[in-house]
Amino acid sequence: MCGITGYIGEGIALDEDDEAGTAAGNGGVASVGDIVHEGLRNLEYRGYDSAGVALVGETSGLTVAKRSGEVDNLTVPDVPDATLGVGHTRWSTHGPPTDANAHPHTDCAGDVAVVHNGIVENHEALKAELADHEFTSDTDTEVIPHLIEEELAAQRGEGDLLNAVRAVEVRLEGSYAICAVREGEDEIVVARRGSPLVLGRNDDATFVASDVTAFLEHTRDVTYLEDGDVAALSAEGVEIYADGDLVDRGVETVTWEADAAEKGGYEHYMRKEIHEQPESLRQTIAGRLDVDAGDVDLDVSFPPGFLADLEEIQIVACGTSNYAGRYAAQLFEELSGVRATVEIASEYEFGAGRSPDRTLVVAVTQSGETADTLGAVRRANAAGARTFAVTNTLGSTVTREVDDTAFIRAGPEIGVAATKTFASQVATLTMLAVAIGRERGALGAADARPVLEGLRDLPGAVQQVLDNEDAVREAATEYGDSEAFFFVGRQLGVPVALEGALKLKEISYDHAEGFAAGELKHGPLALVTPDTPVLAVLTDGSRADETMNNVTEAQTRGAPAIGCVSAGEEYGTLDVSLLVPDVGVVEPLVANVYLQLFAYHVANDKGRSIDKPRNLAKSVTVE
Repeated sequence: MCGITGYIGEGIALDEDDEAGTAAGNGGVASVGDIVHEGLRNLEYRGYDSAGVALVGETSGLTVAKRSGEVDNLTVPDVPDATLGVGHTRWSTHGPPTDANAHPHTDCAGDVAVVHNGIVENHEALKAELADHEFTSDTDTEVIPHLIEEELAAQRGEGDLLNAVRAVEVRLEGSYAICAVREGEDEIVVARRGSPLVLGRNDDATFVASDVTAFLEHTRDVTYLEDGDVAALSAEGVEIYADGDLVDRGVETVTWEADAAEKGGYEHYMRKEIHEQPESLRQTIAGRLDVDAGDVDLDVSFPPGFLADLEEIQIVACGTSNYAGRYAAQLFEELSGVRATVEIASEYEFGAGRSPDRTLVVAVTQSGETADTLGAVRRANAAGARTFAVTNTLGSTVTREVDDTAFIRAGPEIGVAATKTFASQVATLTMLAVAIGRERGALGAADARPVLEGLRDLPGAVQQVLDNEDAVREAATEYGDSEAFFFVGRQLGVPVALEGALKLKEISYDHAEGFAAGELKHGPLALVTPDTPVLAVLTDGSRADETMNNVTEAQTRGAPAIGCVSAGEEYGTLDVSLLVPDVGVVEPLVANVYLQLFAYHVANDKGRSIDKPRNLAKSVTVE
């Protein structure tokens, strides 16, 4: 949710074609403040309510600027001699979104500045120990610079920032990613436990951030810190310590392009990402399907005999990822012959009566950093279950805490409302279901083949839906001002209905409910009026005829009906029919693209903040 960025170096040369480069002349250099500010803009997708920077110069010392509101409203000080800086976008957890509560926070002397993601659970006890210090905010973070100040004082002038941070971080309880700077020291000291930090290097500078999006246009060479790591960053390089020992965390190369995170001519990231789904799905399935043989290769492995003895698959996830899990659970049971359950990650416990050595816990998380999902993984690990992650993010925390991982390969997703990652999650989970079924002998090649054919044809089917966007736009214009919206489906259509309702409420702020169509008559029908459109999933895998019976009940009460209908089928009483190409069990997933477009156009017509909906964040890294 919060975002961290940092830079240490002499500035970055600008191209003459760049606006800033033109202003500076050929050979112009972006200042440290400019680079940190740019990094904050690149992290806006994470969601935030305030922003700030701290810059350190050889003669100017430590300069801090922060305020509530948007990054572009933050005035970054002009500090020409600055050689390092850190920045932060804050999502409030302790204290309201005010200028005082924005990061960075400083010590009493104003010599040390800290930015922090996570929660210091014992901050009240630590603050009580600092009774003679002056606090200026309501945050848990502010104890950290004051503890560093105490530690530096205890070292009687002989200490440095690195040793002070190492002494302080072991006293913190909870999750954190910390970046600290100090007047008079030419280094950034960082530490992480439970919150992500990634380092980047080029020839003459070092970067740090919550994720690589902050600095990707400057370097592709990255190092992911692990829990318990403390690192000292200089322009020349990085020293990483674990338990006091110098360690090498290696360097990975990021392969996607920096401009993949830009809007590409679309008004909003969300619409761009909806339209990227054919390509992102191609990447998801690339090299993984052998349709003729009925096989899948996800480059994962299980211990000998594990799948044969497998009794239960438990899927843990939050929000959109949870709905992807609900879709997949039905396929796991059908294709692999194993009982599958789905639990909201924050509610998950490995219950009594379950056999951990015969259970696979599958964590679905786009970012790989979702705190509730990580908590569920840790509880499953503690119980002795085998754990597996489905995520979009290489090097994320979840990948280091599970036994194996399948990456969805959807590319960066900037809009807060998940779109293309949902499709790639379902596709990846479907492949996993086939792989397990084939390995267990529960699924023959002949039965696997139609599923894989549907996955193979999925990108083209989604493109056909996108080509029909005008029809969705017209429906959104006609019904967008309605009082409420109901989304219904059966079987595989249920999670799609839930996801469709979630998308609409997320970005349009309209009331929307999703539920199994059969439940309409068990209560929700009382809410149906001519001002409550019903959007129905009427595709293969959703018992369309039975669902249509329920839709008709709503229509007799005056409700307009919009149906996502399998090509070749016809329901003449629908007010709007949106045709879905035939791709078998993933057909409801294609219908979901219509629901994404409907939500987008309803919200856009109302002028909503589509990419950054109020009160929501992309990456939820606190429980």
